[in-house]
Amino acid sequence: MYNSENNQIYEKVTSLAAKAEAEISSVFARIDEISYKNTQKVLRSFAEHRVSESMFAASSGYGYDDRGRDTLDEIWADVMDAESAIVRHSIVNGTQAIAIGLYGLLRPGDTMLAITGKPYDTLEQVIGIAGEAGNGSLSDFGVDYMQVDMIDGQRIDYDSVGKILRDQEKNGKKIKVAFIQRSKGYLNRRTLSVEEIGEAVRFVKSISPETYVFVDNCYGEFTETREPTAVGADIIVGSLIKNPGGGMAETGGYIAGTRRAVELASYRLTSVGVGGEVGATLGQNKSMFKGLFYAPHTVAQAIKTAIFAAYMFEELGYKVEPKWNEVRSDIIQTVITESADGLCAFCRGIQAGSPVDAYVTPEPWDMPGYLDKVIMAAGTFVQGASIELSADGPLKPPYTAFFQGGLTYESGKIGIMSAASEILKSSLSHK
Repeated sequence: MYNSENNQIYEKVTSLAAKAEAEISSVFARIDEISYKNTQKVLRSFAEHRVSESMFAASSGYGYDDRGRDTLDEIWADVMDAESAIVRHSIVNGTQAIAIGLYGLLRPGDTMLAITGKPYDTLEQVIGIAGEAGNGSLSDFGVDYMQVDMIDGQRIDYDSVGKILRDQEKNGKKIKVAFIQRSKGYLNRRTLSVEEIGEAVRFVKSISPETYVFVDNCYGEFTETREPTAVGADIIVGSLIKNPGGGMAETGGYIAGTRRAVELASYRLTSVGVGGEVGATLGQNKSMFKGLFYAPHTVAQAIKTAIFAAYMFEELGYKVEPKWNEVRSDIIQTVITESADGLCAFCRGIQAGSPVDAYVTPEPWDMPGYLDKVIMAAGTFVQGASIELSADGPLKPPYTAFFQGGLTYESGKIGIMSAASEILKSSLSHK
């Protein structure tokens, strides 16, 4: 049935989309160049490590002598400019990968210093700054936690970080781990570039050379031509159902860095003395190899989708970060909707424009690991895969939609147009 209001919205969104693509095409060329260079790096490593079909074979039990698993670890270290790496389908998400790293490095009496503000919500209970005591948090094991917020959400507060590092040195109690979150998480702050992370690494090491610099690299992989390990980070971690799985990995995570840091993390992954020498791959090798191969291109598609979204929603009058023409170091795009209705409408539109469960209406719920209700749109082939078209956000002011992913730019564009249409309908219905 003809509906003049819906027709007007459709015409406005399609007209705006055409205008957006005319403006952003020049930016896309830069994204394609990054994708090309990263693809070169991956292909070169595959060739040097003589990847063959035999490496896709499944192992069982202990998984001893799994050539595919061991070769993938070596390739991952190579591509990440790290000394060592472990890549496992048994790591369930980014939070577990981070927890493995933290528990591997930290001991009772040690101190962890977060230098980019509060870490992602799901880490609060891991650290012990939220949740019940006695659940096995780092705090329960006698690990202290300190935090320095970023200045206006824009830059690291080096004066405060330096003071803490020096005071700890004077007291004979060094900071064991300096924690950097590359992406913004659920905070309205800037994402850090690899160059900025390198500056932070050099600063920390100049005062406390023995401190491990730990980077939560989630959402950042392959958005630049270097990773934080290339600029001195001791350990970086992430999830395979985000950027580096390329939309192909069904599950999993990775840990890469210095040989010692990865070794300590591997002892937490399995057990001391066993480390990364075991782990049946159960037929998952092929999807992880294939995912790494696809990752540079797939990340480029997600970034293009984010650029398109930034242009569209800024033109519609919403505050966005980053803006469409800003350099990006992760795949996340934020749209501040200023209302619970607006946030929910945005997520409904993304869900409706997804390839899976497009008929489902997302609702806010008490998601495990989060302190506020969260609404999540995720019509994905892999459950929770944020390299695919997805959006989410906590129901709290300023009601920010965190959008990411898009396996193809074409499908991502359709999803964004759907979100724009839905949010326009919502705003009209509340006038």
